Amino acid sequence: MCRTAVAAVSFLIVLCCVGLCPAGEFYNEPPINYSTAPTDDPISRLQRRLDNGSTELAWNEGLGYLKALLHELKIPASSQTLVFSKTSAQRHKIWPSAPRALYFNDDVYIGYVKDSEVLEISSVDPRLGAIFYILLPNPGKKPRFERQTHSCLQCHDSTGLTLGVPGHMVRSVYPDSDGMPMLNLGTFRTNFQSPLKERWGGWYVTGQHGKERHLGNLVFPGEPDLKVLMEVGANRNDLSEFFDASSYLTNSSDIAALMVLEYQAYTHNLITRASYETRIAYLQNKEINKALERPADYVSESTQIRLKAVCDPVLNALLFKDEARFSDSIKGNTTFAADFASRGPRDSKGRSLRELDLEHRMFKYPCSYLIYSESFDALPTEARDYILQRLWQVLNGQDTSKAFDYITPAERDAIREILIETKPSLPDYWRAKQ
Repeated sequence: MCRTAVAAVSFLIVLCCVGLCPAGEFYNEPPINYSTAPTDDPISRLQRRLDNGSTELAWNEGLGYLKALLHELKIPASSQTLVFSKTSAQRHKIWPSAPRALYFNDDVYIGYVKDSEVLEISSVDPRLGAIFYILLPNPGKKPRFERQTHSCLQCHDSTGLTLGVPGHMVRSVYPDSDGMPMLNLGTFRTNFQSPLKERWGGWYVTGQHGKERHLGNLVFPGEPDLKVLMEVGANRNDLSEFFDASSYLTNSSDIAALMVLEYQAYTHNLITRASYETRIAYLQNKEINKALERPADYVSESTQIRLKAVCDPVLNALLFKDEARFSDSIKGNTTFAADFASRGPRDSKGRSLRELDLEHRMFKYPCSYLIYSESFDALPTEARDYILQRLWQVLNGQDTSKAFDYITPAERDAIREILIETKPSLPDYWRAKQ
Protein backbone atom coordinates (compact mmCIF):
# COMPACT_ATOMS: atom_id res chain seq x y z
CA MET A 1 0.00 0.00 0.00
CA CYS A 2 1.35 3.45 -0.86
CA ARG A 3 1.92 5.83 2.02
CA THR A 4 -0.65 8.29 0.72
CA ALA A 5 -3.35 5.68 1.03
CA VAL A 6 -2.06 4.42 4.35
CA ALA A 7 -2.09 7.94 5.76
CA ALA A 8 -5.83 8.08 5.33
CA VAL A 9 -6.36 5.09 7.61
CA SER A 10 -9.36 5.63 9.82
CA PHE A 11 -8.29 4.34 13.21
CA LEU A 12 -11.57 3.50 14.91
CA ILE A 13 -14.69 2.41 13.09
CA VAL A 14 -15.64 5.39 10.94
CA LEU A 15 -17.64 5.95 7.83
CA CYS A 16 -15.11 7.52 5.55
CA CYS A 17 -17.36 6.73 2.61
CA VAL A 18 -20.15 8.93 3.94
CA GLY A 19 -18.23 12.02 2.88
CA LEU A 20 -18.18 13.70 6.28
CA CYS A 21 -16.32 16.98 6.15
CA PRO A 22 -13.95 18.31 8.79
CA ALA A 23 -15.60 20.63 11.28
CA GLY A 24 -12.99 23.28 10.60
CA GLU A 25 -9.34 23.90 11.27
CA PHE A 26 -9.66 26.63 13.90
CA TYR A 27 -7.43 24.46 16.05
CA ASN A 28 -4.46 25.08 13.74
CA GLU A 29 -4.41 28.68 14.92
CA PRO A 30 -3.44 30.09 18.35
CA PRO A 31 -3.92 29.14 21.09
CA ILE A 32 -4.21 25.48 19.99
CA ASN A 33 -1.78 25.14 17.06
CA TYR A 34 -2.71 21.49 16.65
CA SER A 35 -0.52 20.70 13.63
CA THR A 36 2.58 22.63 14.69
CA ALA A 37 2.75 22.53 18.49
CA PRO A 38 5.26 20.07 20.00
CA THR A 39 3.60 16.81 20.99
CA ASP A 40 3.97 15.07 24.34
CA ASP A 41 1.79 12.02 24.01
CA PRO A 42 2.78 8.40 24.77
CA ILE A 43 3.88 7.72 21.18
CA SER A 44 6.07 10.81 20.86
CA ARG A 45 7.64 9.88 24.20
CA LEU A 46 8.25 6.35 22.94
CA GLN A 47 9.85 7.74 19.79
CA ARG A 48 12.26 9.74 21.91
CA ARG A 49 13.20 6.61 23.85
CA LEU A 50 13.75 4.73 20.60
CA ASP A 51 15.89 7.54 19.24
CA ASN A 52 18.14 7.73 22.30
CA GLY A 53 18.48 3.96 22.50
CA SER A 54 16.88 3.54 25.92
CA THR A 55 14.31 1.10 24.51
CA GLU A 56 13.80 -1.09 21.47
CA LEU A 57 10.88 -2.70 19.66
CA ALA A 58 11.39 -6.29 18.58
CA TRP A 59 10.19 -7.23 15.09
CA ASN A 60 8.02 -10.32 14.61
CA GLU A 61 7.71 -11.72 11.13
CA GLY A 62 4.04 -12.53 11.55
CA LEU A 63 2.75 -9.59 13.61
CA GLY A 64 5.41 -6.97 12.94
CA TYR A 65 5.87 -4.61 15.88
CA LEU A 66 2.45 -5.35 17.38
CA LYS A 67 3.45 -7.52 20.35
CA ALA A 68 6.44 -5.35 21.23
CA LEU A 69 4.39 -2.16 20.99
CA LEU A 70 1.65 -3.50 23.25
CA HIS A 71 4.26 -4.62 25.77
CA GLU A 72 6.06 -1.27 25.73
CA LEU A 73 2.83 0.69 26.19
CA LYS A 74 1.36 -1.77 28.73
CA ILE A 75 -1.68 -2.52 26.59
CA PRO A 76 -3.16 -5.93 27.42
CA ALA A 77 -4.00 -8.38 24.63
CA SER A 78 -7.34 -8.85 26.39
CA SER A 79 -8.34 -5.36 25.20
CA GLN A 80 -8.65 -6.78 21.67
CA THR A 81 -11.87 -5.86 19.90
CA LEU A 82 -12.61 -6.90 16.33
CA VAL A 83 -14.41 -4.94 13.63
CA PHE A 84 -15.18 -6.47 10.23
CA SER A 85 -17.09 -3.72 8.44
CA LYS A 86 -15.37 -2.03 5.52
CA THR A 87 -15.13 1.37 7.12
CA SER A 88 -11.49 2.37 6.83
CA ALA A 89 -8.98 3.17 4.11
CA GLN A 90 -7.80 -0.42 4.34
CA ARG A 91 -11.26 -1.80 3.62
CA HIS A 92 -9.90 -3.88 0.73
CA LYS A 93 -8.15 -5.99 3.41
CA ILE A 94 -11.11 -6.23 5.80
CA TRP A 95 -13.94 -8.77 5.60
CA PRO A 96 -15.98 -10.78 8.08
CA SER A 97 -13.30 -13.46 7.62
CA ALA A 98 -10.46 -10.95 8.20
CA PRO A 99 -11.51 -8.39 10.84
CA ARG A 100 -9.46 -5.43 12.00
CA ALA A 101 -8.20 -5.73 15.58
CA LEU A 102 -8.09 -2.78 17.99
CA TYR A 103 -6.09 -2.70 21.23
CA PHE A 104 -6.15 0.10 23.79
CA ASN A 105 -5.24 1.43 27.20
CA ASP A 106 -6.29 4.73 28.78
CA ASP A 107 -4.60 6.96 26.21
CA VAL A 108 -3.38 4.88 23.23
CA TYR A 109 -5.33 2.99 20.56
CA ILE A 110 -3.64 0.59 18.12
CA GLY A 111 -5.19 -0.86 14.98
CA TYR A 112 -3.94 -4.06 13.34
CA VAL A 113 -5.10 -5.37 9.97
CA LYS A 114 -4.18 -8.87 8.88
CA ASP A 115 -1.66 -8.97 6.00
CA SER A 116 -1.15 -5.21 6.19
CA GLU A 117 2.29 -3.68 6.50
CA VAL A 118 1.12 -0.80 8.67
CA LEU A 119 -0.04 -0.36 12.25
CA GLU A 120 -2.56 2.43 12.83
CA ILE A 121 -2.10 4.35 16.06
CA SER A 122 -3.89 7.13 17.87
CA SER A 123 -2.36 8.60 21.01
CA VAL A 124 -3.89 11.22 23.30
CA ASP A 125 -1.79 14.30 23.89
CA PRO A 126 -2.74 16.03 27.17
CA ARG A 127 -3.19 19.42 25.46
CA LEU A 128 -3.79 18.59 21.80
CA GLY A 129 -6.09 15.58 22.04
CA ALA A 130 -5.91 12.75 19.52
CA ILE A 131 -2.66 12.53 17.55
CA PHE A 132 -2.61 10.05 14.67
CA TYR A 133 0.35 7.95 13.57
CA ILE A 134 1.29 5.05 11.34
CA LEU A 135 4.13 2.63 11.98
CA LEU A 136 5.61 0.98 8.91
CA PRO A 137 7.90 -2.07 8.92
CA ASN A 138 11.58 -1.28 9.35
CA PRO A 139 13.20 -4.53 10.56
CA GLY A 140 16.81 -4.15 11.61
CA LYS A 141 16.50 -0.39 12.03
CA LYS A 142 14.94 1.96 14.55
CA PRO A 143 11.17 2.11 14.11
CA ARG A 144 9.72 5.51 13.28
CA PHE A 145 6.19 6.66 13.95
CA GLU A 146 4.94 8.95 11.20
CA ARG A 147 2.42 11.53 12.34
CA GLN A 148 -0.67 11.95 10.17
CA THR A 149 -2.73 15.14 10.17
CA HIS A 150 -4.85 16.32 7.24
CA SER A 151 -5.53 12.92 5.70
CA CYS A 152 -6.69 11.34 8.97
CA LEU A 153 -8.71 14.41 9.91
CA GLN A 154 -10.84 13.98 6.81
CA CYS A 155 -12.73 11.49 8.98
CA HIS A 156 -11.49 12.20 12.49
CA ASP A 157 -12.73 15.79 12.63
CA SER A 158 -16.48 16.06 12.38
CA THR A 159 -18.98 18.18 14.28
CA GLY A 160 -21.40 15.27 14.49
CA LEU A 161 -18.98 12.44 15.14
CA THR A 162 -16.01 13.84 17.06
CA LEU A 163 -17.60 16.99 18.52
CA GLY A 164 -15.68 19.24 16.15
CA VAL A 165 -12.18 18.35 17.39
CA PRO A 166 -9.56 15.83 16.24
CA GLY A 167 -10.89 12.73 17.94
CA HIS A 168 -12.14 9.18 17.98
CA MET A 169 -15.45 7.59 17.22
CA VAL A 170 -17.09 4.21 17.55
CA ARG A 171 -19.74 3.44 14.96
CA SER A 172 -22.35 0.76 14.54
CA VAL A 173 -23.47 -0.11 11.00
CA TYR A 174 -25.45 -2.76 9.15
CA PRO A 175 -22.81 -4.68 7.16
CA ASP A 176 -23.60 -6.92 4.22
CA SER A 177 -21.96 -10.32 3.72
CA ASP A 178 -18.80 -8.65 2.42
CA GLY A 179 -18.62 -6.19 5.34
CA MET A 180 -19.79 -3.18 3.33
CA PRO A 181 -22.07 -0.86 5.37
CA MET A 182 -25.64 -0.77 4.09
CA LEU A 183 -26.10 2.95 4.58
CA ASN A 184 -29.75 2.85 3.56
CA LEU A 185 -30.46 1.01 6.83
CA GLY A 186 -28.84 3.74 8.91
CA THR A 187 -25.87 3.98 11.26
CA PHE A 188 -25.25 4.81 14.92
CA ARG A 189 -22.53 6.69 16.74
CA THR A 190 -22.28 4.71 19.96
CA ASN A 191 -21.22 5.70 23.44
CA PHE A 192 -22.17 4.78 27.01
CA GLN A 193 -25.63 6.29 26.58
CA SER A 194 -26.55 4.13 23.57
CA PRO A 195 -28.99 1.25 24.08
CA LEU A 196 -27.30 -2.09 23.55
CA LYS A 197 -29.70 -2.95 20.73
CA GLU A 198 -28.01 -0.22 18.62
CA ARG A 199 -24.42 -1.21 19.37
CA TRP A 200 -21.70 -3.16 17.60
CA GLY A 201 -23.08 -3.58 14.11
CA GLY A 202 -20.03 -4.61 12.08
CA TRP A 203 -18.15 -5.82 15.16
CA TYR A 204 -17.56 -9.22 16.66
CA VAL A 205 -18.73 -9.54 20.26
CA THR A 206 -17.85 -12.30 22.71
CA GLY A 207 -19.23 -12.81 26.20
CA GLN A 208 -22.56 -13.33 27.88
CA HIS A 209 -25.36 -10.76 28.17
CA GLY A 210 -28.50 -12.75 28.95
CA LYS A 211 -31.67 -11.34 27.42
CA GLU A 212 -29.98 -8.20 26.14
CA ARG A 213 -29.44 -8.06 22.38
CA HIS A 214 -27.05 -6.17 20.09
CA LEU A 215 -26.13 -5.94 16.39
CA GLY A 216 -22.76 -7.69 16.69
CA ASN A 217 -21.66 -10.94 14.99
CA LEU A 218 -24.11 -10.39 12.14
CA VAL A 219 -24.26 -9.62 8.45
CA PHE A 220 -27.53 -8.35 7.08
CA PRO A 221 -29.67 -9.12 4.04
CA GLY A 222 -31.42 -6.33 2.18
CA GLU A 223 -34.46 -6.31 4.44
CA PRO A 224 -33.33 -7.86 7.73
CA ASP A 225 -35.62 -9.27 10.39
CA LEU A 226 -33.69 -7.84 13.33
CA LYS A 227 -35.54 -9.78 15.99
CA VAL A 228 -34.57 -13.10 14.40
CA LEU A 229 -31.02 -12.09 13.45
CA MET A 230 -30.13 -10.69 16.85
CA GLU A 231 -30.81 -14.07 18.41
CA VAL A 232 -28.16 -15.58 16.14
CA GLY A 233 -25.51 -13.10 17.23
CA ALA A 234 -26.25 -13.22 20.95
CA ASN A 235 -24.18 -14.71 23.81
CA ARG A 236 -21.21 -15.90 21.78
CA ASN A 237 -17.98 -17.15 23.31
CA ASP A 238 -16.56 -18.73 20.16
CA LEU A 239 -15.88 -16.91 16.89
CA SER A 240 -14.26 -19.84 15.06
CA GLU A 241 -17.16 -20.19 12.62
CA PHE A 242 -16.55 -16.65 11.39
CA PHE A 243 -12.78 -16.47 10.87
CA ASP A 244 -9.42 -18.11 11.59
CA ALA A 245 -8.02 -16.40 14.69
CA SER A 246 -4.48 -17.78 14.33
CA SER A 247 -3.27 -14.45 12.92
CA TYR A 248 -4.56 -12.52 15.97
CA LEU A 249 -3.44 -12.33 19.57
CA THR A 250 -6.69 -13.82 20.90
CA ASN A 251 -9.89 -15.28 19.47
CA SER A 252 -12.10 -12.86 21.40
CA SER A 253 -13.74 -9.46 21.10
CA ASP A 254 -14.71 -9.02 24.72
CA ILE A 255 -18.02 -7.26 25.34
CA ALA A 256 -16.63 -5.51 28.44
CA ALA A 257 -13.68 -4.17 26.42
CA LEU A 258 -16.08 -2.90 23.77
CA MET A 259 -18.12 -1.03 26.38
CA VAL A 260 -15.05 0.62 27.90
CA LEU A 261 -13.69 1.46 24.44
CA GLU A 262 -16.78 3.33 23.29
CA TYR A 263 -17.13 5.17 26.62
CA GLN A 264 -13.49 6.21 26.63
CA ALA A 265 -13.35 7.34 22.99
CA TYR A 266 -16.36 9.62 23.49
CA THR A 267 -15.16 11.05 26.80
CA HIS A 268 -11.71 11.77 25.39
CA ASN A 269 -13.42 13.92 22.75
CA LEU A 270 -15.42 15.79 25.40
CA ILE A 271 -12.25 16.58 27.35
CA THR A 272 -10.45 17.74 24.20
CA ARG A 273 -13.36 19.99 23.23
CA ALA A 274 -13.46 21.51 26.73
CA SER A 275 -9.71 22.15 26.54
CA TYR A 276 -9.86 23.81 23.12
CA GLU A 277 -12.96 25.89 23.69
CA THR A 278 -11.90 27.13 27.12
CA ARG A 279 -8.51 28.27 25.87
CA ILE A 280 -10.10 30.05 22.93
CA ALA A 281 -12.82 31.66 25.05
CA TYR A 282 -10.38 33.06 27.61
CA LEU A 283 -7.97 34.29 24.93
CA GLN A 284 -10.84 36.17 23.28
CA ASN A 285 -12.01 37.43 26.69
CA LYS A 286 -8.50 38.82 27.29
CA GLU A 287 -8.43 40.54 23.90
CA ILE A 288 -11.86 42.11 24.45
CA ASN A 289 -10.83 43.31 27.92
CA LYS A 290 -7.84 45.04 26.38
CA ALA A 291 -9.90 46.61 23.60
CA LEU A 292 -12.52 47.88 26.06
CA GLU A 293 -9.93 48.89 28.67
CA ARG A 294 -11.46 46.59 31.25
CA PRO A 295 -9.47 44.99 34.09
CA ALA A 296 -7.33 42.14 32.78
CA ASP A 297 -8.95 39.62 35.14
CA TYR A 298 -12.53 40.54 34.21
CA VAL A 299 -14.49 37.51 32.97
CA SER A 300 -17.53 38.34 30.89
CA GLU A 301 -20.86 36.59 31.28
CA SER A 302 -20.58 35.21 27.76
CA THR A 303 -17.21 33.64 28.59
CA GLN A 304 -18.69 32.02 31.68
CA ILE A 305 -21.56 30.66 29.58
CA ARG A 306 -19.09 29.23 27.08
CA LEU A 307 -17.13 27.58 29.89
CA LYS A 308 -20.24 25.97 31.33
CA ALA A 309 -21.40 24.77 27.91
CA VAL A 310 -18.29 22.64 27.32
CA CYS A 311 -17.52 21.62 30.91
CA ASP A 312 -20.95 20.37 31.98
CA PRO A 313 -20.86 17.56 29.36
CA VAL A 314 -17.47 16.47 30.74
CA LEU A 315 -18.92 16.36 34.26
CA ASN A 316 -21.90 14.37 33.00
CA ALA A 317 -19.64 11.83 31.30
CA LEU A 318 -17.41 11.53 34.36
CA LEU A 319 -20.51 10.68 36.39
CA PHE A 320 -22.05 8.46 33.68
CA LYS A 321 -25.18 10.59 33.48
CA ASP A 322 -27.88 9.03 31.30
CA GLU A 323 -25.91 5.80 31.00
CA ALA A 324 -27.87 3.07 29.23
CA ARG A 325 -28.76 0.48 31.85
CA PHE A 326 -29.12 -3.20 31.01
CA SER A 327 -31.61 -5.67 32.38
CA ASP A 328 -29.33 -8.69 32.55
CA SER A 329 -25.78 -8.99 33.82
CA ILE A 330 -22.92 -8.86 31.33
CA LYS A 331 -19.73 -10.90 31.47
CA GLY A 332 -16.78 -10.86 29.11
CA ASN A 333 -14.95 -14.04 28.19
CA THR A 334 -11.36 -12.80 28.71
CA THR A 335 -9.28 -11.35 31.51
CA PHE A 336 -10.04 -7.81 30.35
CA ALA A 337 -12.12 -6.80 33.41
CA ALA A 338 -9.37 -7.94 35.80
CA ASP A 339 -6.58 -6.49 33.65
CA PHE A 340 -8.38 -3.16 33.47
CA ALA A 341 -9.09 -2.99 37.20
CA SER A 342 -5.51 -3.95 38.12
CA ARG A 343 -4.17 -0.63 36.88
CA GLY A 344 -5.51 1.08 40.02
CA PRO A 345 -5.13 3.24 41.99
CA ARG A 346 -6.95 1.93 45.08
CA ASP A 347 -7.75 3.56 48.39
CA SER A 348 -6.96 2.14 51.83
CA LYS A 349 -10.17 0.07 51.68
CA GLY A 350 -9.14 -1.50 48.39
CA ARG A 351 -11.70 0.42 46.33
CA SER A 352 -11.00 1.64 42.81
CA LEU A 353 -12.87 3.66 40.21
CA ARG A 354 -11.68 1.06 37.68
CA GLU A 355 -13.81 -1.73 39.12
CA LEU A 356 -16.39 -2.90 36.60
CA ASP A 357 -19.90 -3.73 37.77
CA LEU A 358 -21.66 -5.11 34.66
CA GLU A 359 -24.80 -6.07 36.53
CA HIS A 360 -26.96 -3.16 35.42
CA ARG A 361 -24.33 -0.55 34.62
CA MET A 362 -20.72 -0.44 33.51
CA PHE A 363 -18.81 0.54 36.69
CA LYS A 364 -19.24 -0.23 40.37
CA TYR A 365 -18.73 3.42 41.34
CA PRO A 366 -20.30 5.93 38.91
CA CYS A 367 -17.29 8.21 38.59
CA SER A 368 -14.82 7.83 35.76
CA TYR A 369 -11.24 6.61 35.96
CA LEU A 370 -10.44 9.28 33.34
CA ILE A 371 -10.39 11.84 36.13
CA TYR A 372 -6.85 10.53 36.72
CA SER A 373 -5.83 11.06 33.11
CA GLU A 374 -3.18 13.50 31.97
CA SER A 375 -5.76 15.05 29.67
CA PHE A 376 -8.03 15.93 32.57
CA ASP A 377 -5.16 17.32 34.63
CA ALA A 378 -3.98 19.37 31.63
CA LEU A 379 -7.32 21.10 31.17
CA PRO A 380 -7.08 24.88 31.43
CA THR A 381 -7.27 25.94 35.06
CA GLU A 382 -10.68 27.54 34.56
CA ALA A 383 -12.18 24.33 33.12
CA ARG A 384 -10.57 21.96 35.59
CA ASP A 385 -11.58 24.13 38.57
CA TYR A 386 -15.15 24.40 37.31
CA ILE A 387 -15.53 20.63 36.86
CA LEU A 388 -13.96 19.77 40.22
CA GLN A 389 -16.16 22.35 41.98
CA ARG A 390 -19.29 20.94 40.37
CA LEU A 391 -18.20 17.39 41.16
CA TRP A 392 -17.67 18.36 44.79
CA GLN A 393 -21.14 19.90 44.91
CA VAL A 394 -22.71 16.71 43.55
CA LEU A 395 -20.83 14.37 45.86
CA ASN A 396 -21.61 16.48 48.94
CA GLY A 397 -25.29 16.93 48.14
CA GLN A 398 -24.94 20.67 47.56
CA ASP A 399 -26.33 20.10 44.06
CA THR A 400 -30.02 19.69 44.89
CA SER A 401 -31.19 19.23 41.31
CA LYS A 402 -32.61 15.90 40.21
CA ALA A 403 -29.94 15.42 37.54
CA PHE A 404 -27.76 13.11 39.64
CA ASP A 405 -30.38 11.35 41.76
CA TYR A 406 -29.24 8.02 40.34
CA ILE A 407 -26.09 8.24 42.50
CA THR A 408 -27.00 7.06 45.99
CA PRO A 409 -25.71 8.82 49.12
CA ALA A 410 -23.53 5.79 49.91
CA GLU A 411 -22.03 5.88 46.41
CA ARG A 412 -21.34 9.61 46.69
CA ASP A 413 -19.54 9.05 49.98
CA ALA A 414 -17.50 6.21 48.51
CA ILE A 415 -16.51 8.17 45.41
CA ARG A 416 -15.49 11.19 47.48
CA GLU A 417 -13.41 9.04 49.84
CA ILE A 418 -11.71 7.21 46.98
CA LEU A 419 -10.82 10.46 45.21
CA ILE A 420 -9.51 12.18 48.33
CA GLU A 421 -7.12 9.27 48.93
CA THR A 422 -6.08 8.57 45.35
CA LYS A 423 -5.95 11.99 43.64
CA PRO A 424 -3.50 14.21 45.55
CA SER A 425 -3.97 17.18 43.21
CA LEU A 426 -7.55 17.84 44.35
CA PRO A 427 -8.19 21.35 45.71
CA ASP A 428 -7.81 21.78 49.46
CA TYR A 429 -11.54 22.31 49.99
CA TRP A 430 -12.11 18.65 49.12
CA ARG A 431 -10.30 17.66 52.31
CA ALA A 432 -11.78 20.31 54.59
CA LYS A 433 -13.98 18.99 57.39
CA GLN A 434 -17.66 19.53 56.74
